[in-house]
Amino acid sequence: MILSRPKTIQISRCIDLSHYQQYKTQAKTNNNKKFQSFTRRRNRPTPFLTSLKEVKDPDKALSLFHEYQKMGYKHDYPSYSALIYKLARSRDFTAVEKVLGYVRNKNIRCGETLFIALIQHLGKVQLIDKAIELFDTMTGFNCVRTSQSFNALLNVLVDNGRLLDANELFRRCYKMGFRLNSVPFNIMIKGWLEKGDCVQAYQVFEEMLERKVEPSVVTYNSLIGYFCRNGEFYKGKDLFEDMIKKGKYPNAITYALLMEGLCSTGEYREAKKMLFDMEYRGCKPRLVNFGVLMSDLGKRGRIEEAKALLLEMKKRRFKPDVVTYNILINYLCKEGRAAEAYKVFFEMQIGGCEANAATYRMLVDGFCQVRDFEGGLKVLNAMMTNRHFPRVETFNCLVVGLVKSGNIAGACFVLEEMEKRNMRLDSGSWEVLVRHSCEEHGGAGELVNDLIAISQVSSMWEEDK
Repeated sequence: MILSRPKTIQISRCIDLSHYQQYKTQAKTNNNKKFQSFTRRRNRPTPFLTSLKEVKDPDKALSLFHEYQKMGYKHDYPSYSALIYKLARSRDFTAVEKVLGYVRNKNIRCGETLFIALIQHLGKVQLIDKAIELFDTMTGFNCVRTSQSFNALLNVLVDNGRLLDANELFRRCYKMGFRLNSVPFNIMIKGWLEKGDCVQAYQVFEEMLERKVEPSVVTYNSLIGYFCRNGEFYKGKDLFEDMIKKGKYPNAITYALLMEGLCSTGEYREAKKMLFDMEYRGCKPRLVNFGVLMSDLGKRGRIEEAKALLLEMKKRRFKPDVVTYNILINYLCKEGRAAEAYKVFFEMQIGGCEANAATYRMLVDGFCQVRDFEGGLKVLNAMMTNRHFPRVETFNCLVVGLVKSGNIAGACFVLEEMEKRNMRLDSGSWEVLVRHSCEEHGGAGELVNDLIAISQVSSMWEEDK
């Protein structure tokens, strides 16, 4: 045994390993090439999916599907699901049903996420019975239903005011084999609270505790928010204390709801103190907390304090977002301080915060309110450059204002933009324009009445169309 080891070592030293090493390296290289080739093949998008991305018209998408099929292309689950998503987004649910029929006939195994998305899309267009039917037939598509699709349907029912149907589904959950967590309970609590039925919401909450389902922060936030919005701050505060006792950590939303409750009772200082209280408890303030304070200051006309709060945020290294700026801009415009609101708008852009559609709309309306139609037109130009558009009422106001101030070219520009978007001046705006034109040129009373009558008939005709 002792002598055999040195012999083995000597033999291995005498063997020429160069050929073996060369073979090993070559084999490894070939295997790598095969792996790379396989990876490229697997990651390469199928031609149908590539073509489908470029198609916007849902009818053309369906035609493309059939064209590929005629050419011998075998559609798989990714093809079917991509087509169904596209059709659902365009709200062509008749075509969706047709494609689902193909899926069932081909016995293709479907993922639950596809049905969840479809249930949500159906909910958005209020096709609730179709959503229920789809949920009931999911198993016929080789798809296993879980609590995720159950929660999706429950949420759709609640969001569309079908609380009784939601409650019936909720009661059947255990028979259907679903073991519930806090999510469905939260959905039902939200539904009852939105209806204003706090008793039913509390019953669901108590049932949750009885079934030993741990309430989440969302559960508490729903109930705290309801009490604070309805002038029962102390009930909300009691729930907050109960939440902490049970080891649940309140988040920034929890504090924002309590702050809102304090502000509604005129306790702004107490609400502001909560910023320090939440930091003490280990919860970092968020923009939503400052937003509550700023909204309250704006409602009470304390604009300078709101501006000071914005500066305080920046000093504390909180970067205001578009929502925060919009609060200040909104109340400045309501106070008739559109020029100041425009300065805030300018500052936010310099600071790297991009304005949204709401920002521009508030500013245009703010300038119209103080009859600075030139300022409104300037903001409108910037708004449309950034692909945002005002409401038709704002367009109407701008056209009339620009005509009255003598800027006919500006009014024509606005009218052209309205025409591009199939918008029309309302009869009231036409009436003001006609009267103003006649007053400028004098003595055209009968013509005024005729033109007003024509504009009213035209308006009625547009409505009938």
